[in-house]
Amino acid sequence: TTPQERERIDFSLAPLPRASGDPALLRQVWVNLLANAVKFSAKQPRASIAVTARHEGNEGIYTVRDNGVGFNMDYAKKLFGVFQRLHSDKEFSGTGLGLALVQRIVQRHGGRIWAEGEPGKGAKFYFTLNDIGTSNPA
Repeated sequence: TTPQERERIDFSLAPLPRASGDPALLRQVWVNLLANAVKFSAKQPRASIAVTARHEGNEGIYTVRDNGVGFNMDYAKKLFGVFQRLHSDKEFSGTGLGLALVQRIVQRHGGRIWAEGEPGKGAKFYFTLNDIGTSNPA
């Protein structure tokens, strides 16, 4: 993101449960989900992106929420397909690989991923990982 883009983004990060896994792959999950949140919120005068998590049983459930363009829930399963896109290149650039990669990484770590959205009202992406405690971000 550019400095100008960062100035128009309200970003919040809650304390997150610690999880075990491949650091490079888990970093890619966050990069892809946050990049999508920024991209699909770009047309908002003020983007709002929040990262939260909660404990449920022995797993952490992580959420990335944005106030972007959202999507019709009828197409939720299509989001994670390789080369699947819900928007044209003219609307938003991309390859249709980001969320497919995220899904494979999360599943490789024994987790699940799903999404909720509403056109014009933003999206929420959830994923689970085995929980090993709570960390306060620096």
